[in-house]
Amino acid sequence: MRQIHLVLTILGLATSFAIDIAVSIMSDVNAMTITMPLPTPEREIACYANRFRRLRLSRLLTIVDQIASERGTCRIIDIGGVAGYWQFLEPLWRDRPIHITLVNLVETAVPDERFSSLTADARDLSQFQALSFDLVHSNSVIEHVGLWSDKQKMAQEVRRLAPHYFVQTPNYWFPVEPHLRTPIIHWLPYPWRVAIVMRRACGYYPKAKTYGEAREILDDARLLDAKSMGLLFPDAVIERERFAGMTKSLIAIR
Repeated sequence: MRQIHLVLTILGLATSFAIDIAVSIMSDVNAMTITMPLPTPEREIACYANRFRRLRLSRLLTIVDQIASERGTCRIIDIGGVAGYWQFLEPLWRDRPIHITLVNLVETAVPDERFSSLTADARDLSQFQALSFDLVHSNSVIEHVGLWSDKQKMAQEVRRLAPHYFVQTPNYWFPVEPHLRTPIIHWLPYPWRVAIVMRRACGYYPKAKTYGEAREILDDARLLDAKSMGLLFPDAVIERERFAGMTKSLIAIR
C-alpha cells in the first residue's frame, strides 16, 4: 500500500504540472465509447478541434482528393464516428464531394444529407458487401472494441469494406494515457491501476465506486503499439504522429 500511495502522489503532481497544459492538444478520445460520459460542448471543441485532428484530417483529405479525382465522389464509412467530428472541421472539407456513413452501436443524429447514420458493430459489418465504400475512416476506436480477437475482427472488416482506409489509434508507448489523462498509468500493474481509479476521477471517467466499475473503466480501452497495428493491418503503411519527439498516435493507411 505504501508503494501505491507513493505512485498516487507522483501521478497527482505530474498531472497538475503537465496534463492541464498538454492534453487539450493530445486528446484523441472518441465520444461514442461505452463507458465514457457524453461530451459537453466545451469538451467537444477541445476534442475535435485540436491541432492533431486538423492535421490528421488534412492527411486524410489527400486520399479523398485522389479518390474523388478518379470517381467524382468519395463514399466514406466512419466506424465509431460522430457528426460533430466532421462539423468542427468542416472548413477543411465542405467543398469536396463527400458522403459520410456513420456507424455506431447506437444511432446518432446527422445534420444534413451529406451524412447517414447506421447502427452496427465494428466487429461485424456483414450488412455491407465487400468494397461498398471508397474509404474507411476510424479515429480512436479500435482500442475500444475489446480483446485482441475483437480488434482482429474489426481490422478484417476495415480491410474488406473499401480499397482505402485510414485508421488512427493512440500509441501505447506514449507516456500519457489519453483516456485517463494520467501519466504512465497504463504501464503500471493492473491492481495499481484499479487502486488509482478507485481513489480519484481520471480524465473522462468518474471515480470508480466499486471494483467492478474500476475494471470497466480500465477495460474500456486497450492501447496498441506499432507492431500490433502492423499485424492488424499488414497491407498498410503505419504512420506516426509525434509530440515532443515521441510517437503520440499511430495511423494505418492504405
